[in-house]
Amino acid sequence: MPAVDVALGERSYTIQIQPGLLDRSGDTLAALCRSPRVAVVAQRRVWDRWGAPLEVSLKQAGLAHSVHLVPNGEGAKRIAWLQRLYAAFAAAGVDRQSTVAAFGGGAVGDLAGFAAATWLRGVDFVQIPTTLLAQVDASVGGKVGVNLPSGKNLAGAFWQPRAVLIDPQTLRTLPRRELLSGLAEVIKYGIILDADFFEWVRENRTALVSLESEALTHAIRRSCELKAFVVQSDERESGLRAILNYGHTIGHLIEREAGYAGIRHGEAVAIGMVLAARLAVRLGMLESAAAERIRQTIHSFGLPVSVPQSMTVDRMVSGLSLDKKARGGRARFVLPERIGRVVVTDAVTPEMVREVIVESQKESAGRS
Repeated sequence: MPAVDVALGERSYTIQIQPGLLDRSGDTLAALCRSPRVAVVAQRRVWDRWGAPLEVSLKQAGLAHSVHLVPNGEGAKRIAWLQRLYAAFAAAGVDRQSTVAAFGGGAVGDLAGFAAATWLRGVDFVQIPTTLLAQVDASVGGKVGVNLPSGKNLAGAFWQPRAVLIDPQTLRTLPRRELLSGLAEVIKYGIILDADFFEWVRENRTALVSLESEALTHAIRRSCELKAFVVQSDERESGLRAILNYGHTIGHLIEREAGYAGIRHGEAVAIGMVLAARLAVRLGMLESAAAERIRQTIHSFGLPVSVPQSMTVDRMVSGLSLDKKARGGRARFVLPERIGRVVVTDAVTPEMVREVIVESQKESAGRS
């Protein structure tokens, strides 16, 4: 069974990756859980499609479980839904020996993880991600949280899971747009850490988009290996881990401007990666040919590469100071020096951000 270990001392855990793993998840959880009580937090759409094999597996392993359904997407990551989970946990008798299992995409993992981190000052947590974005990124590393009106993930915590169970078969029912959104994060890993992997992703675009099992499993495993390397080096984002935010600074501005609706996280990050590469060119850090190669690769996967014309530039730029990486009110950007290597810098000015956004919107207008 392909597996990736995340070595964090007493918080270490294993990422298991195998088609059909969902059918055997109960036995894995039973070996980890301190009590036979599991609170499953799931998105309704995921539970309707994949809940049966999970439920059967939990019952066969002798695990008592409660199911708590939340909305799909970012709409679940709200304080109101966190409060509802607290009430549901109390009603279900979730105690300090219980385990919370997140079952679904990245948003449900963030919400359930934050609930687990804060319920009774912290209970065990397991990730069972069912989207590609969650499998390669959101489920690994222990960052959990909810959105506030003023910004994304502003209320959060570091709470490592006891395990991550990835069954690539769940991707068979994933809408194409969600699959492509996850592939944006796969591309990101190549740009920030592994040029060879970036080229492999480019060469295997058809296999990945066609959900070929071998290609998908390799992409998931390599992405998890790269993220595990970063997390092991910098668990709480005091240094190296910041590179995982490549494309996210502008991406979060786009999501916030969209009201966390109508655009997928991976789509926003895709645009952010293209614009971050252009900022690197403006600063003399990156060759323009490399920036264009990044743009072409992202575009070839059917992902957006420009900021929607409907978005207000001034409002977007004003949100830079709210970014979690900002220091002293000055935004810090992750920019590529070459494909396979990025750095964190505060040399980017709001005016530069404004310029690349406007340039991007003009290009979008020219193509429409």
